[in-house]
Amino acid sequence: MLVLRDRQLRGGIFVFRGTLTMEPGRALDVLIERFRPIGYTPFLREDAGAVSIQAWPLAEAAAPQRLGVNLLMFALTCASTLLVAWLTVFGSPTFDALRSSSSAIRYLAGLPFAGTLMTILLVHELGHYFTARHYRATVSLPYFIPFPLGFGTLGAIIFMRSPRNRSSLFDIAVAGPIAGLAVAVPAIVLGLSWSRIVPAPPEGDPGFGSLLSWSLTYLFFGPIPSGYMLYTHPIADAAWAGFFVTALNLFPAGQLDGGRIAYALFGRRHEAIGKATVAALVVAGVASFLWTLVTTSGDGVTSIMSALNWFMWAALIYFLVGFHHSPPMDDLSPVSPLRRAIGVGCLILLVLMIPRLVIY
Repeated sequence: MLVLRDRQLRGGIFVFRGTLTMEPGRALDVLIERFRPIGYTPFLREDAGAVSIQAWPLAEAAAPQRLGVNLLMFALTCASTLLVAWLTVFGSPTFDALRSSSSAIRYLAGLPFAGTLMTILLVHELGHYFTARHYRATVSLPYFIPFPLGFGTLGAIIFMRSPRNRSSLFDIAVAGPIAGLAVAVPAIVLGLSWSRIVPAPPEGDPGFGSLLSWSLTYLFFGPIPSGYMLYTHPIADAAWAGFFVTALNLFPAGQLDGGRIAYALFGRRHEAIGKATVAALVVAGVASFLWTLVTTSGDGVTSIMSALNWFMWAALIYFLVGFHHSPPMDDLSPVSPLRRAIGVGCLILLVLMIPRLVIY
């Protein structure tokens, strides 16, 4: 299996370096069966032009499942998105009328937005979860994060140990965005069909979203006349929020979905890609500031607000997400050309779904 060159002990990790004499995936199967009885898990790596087999002193233990905690956080997140929508999201005549009720039913005014957004997020996370289970990766149920500002949630997280190989890592990563978009796209189509053109308020039209949502809006309504704006239905607003969250997840950095895709496609170069992403966001912020400053006749406040979005994302990735990603068990087997093409498609989706560069 391995023509041995040398062996080392690094801490509690045994490292065997040499030349692999069989296909990496098959070798991993054999190594797992040999190492499991003695409490070790094998990892295949490239190491200075050779193949290394690293034996880590850890078993393939199941991720801790705390169903009660998962359900509680999901319920709290439903409540926080419903509260935020009740306070800030309008556009459905049927549900807006509930706000005048003196009973608790008035809180259901936020249901179109909250229900749509939570469905998008839930399907997104379950896409990751069931794909990970398909590949027998150790994965937890999603933990939703309530937050009584913005959209009412900071999304959700799933804890997962190293998957088997880059292909399974890639499939697990892309399954979430694809599943979420399978709900978000029909939702925005339905929401736009219930939206309408109205006179714009004196402060102007704040705009609606990204290149994708703008394109769909144009298909539905054509060019919007000067002095008017699109009064969007809450379902369309929730779908745009789903696009926004998906776009953030697709940034190729760290443990984000895009970071996992980048690792699956580019291996150890993923860290450089993550740093280049942060640099690109900073450049986009500077470009947004300068462009808005010129087009708004020197309005510094508007220019700064336009740039802050990009700087904020760069800061979140740099300080909170980071650039580290744990490799899969088999870090040698490459991904297929089809997966590389899908990876390019995910990058295109990112560009289409991030909020437009200039905020009017």
